[in-house]
Amino acid sequence: MNPHDAFIVLTGGPGGGKTSLIEAMAQEGFRTAPESGRAVIRQEMARGGSALPWGDRAAYAKAMAARDEAAHAAACRAGGVTIFDRGLPDVLGYLALCGLPVPDDLARAARRLRYTNPVFLAPFWPEIYAGDAERRQDAAEAAETARVMRWTYQGLGYEVTDLPLAPVPKRVRFLRERMRL
Repeated sequence: MNPHDAFIVLTGGPGGGKTSLIEAMAQEGFRTAPESGRAVIRQEMARGGSALPWGDRAAYAKAMAARDEAAHAAACRAGGVTIFDRGLPDVLGYLALCGLPVPDDLARAARRLRYTNPVFLAPFWPEIYAGDAERRQDAAEAAETARVMRWTYQGLGYEVTDLPLAPVPKRVRFLRERMRL
């Protein structure tokens, strides 16, 4: 990563408002990278595949990691600022949540492909949490996911800053003020 680049990650549990914030940042002109997990789910459901969080979880993690590595490489080629809806370390957190081992190549990639400090975490926010066809976790699992993502990023040496439990415009201001650009 070039010293003038900024790879901003929004992480946390499902339903914490990350995607709404990313969409608002895109409307302000920031380049964004979508969440790999939802893309993999849509792809697998369309083709009748099994690399799904309720199917072959290891294959799902592998597919997410490939998309996250590709998004990181694309951001490197483009340069400048990219805001990621989750980063490669989220896959390590997902595997930990599932009790699955982290493949050595994935662990190496997560240490090598770096993002900008701090990483921003959307804490579990019960008032806005809602499941859907792709987000099947219950509230307890969503809260645990946020906890594991904090632990995962901190374990890789990242500073983790919580996003406020606030409407999107306030979160946009908070993020812009703290992106250290």
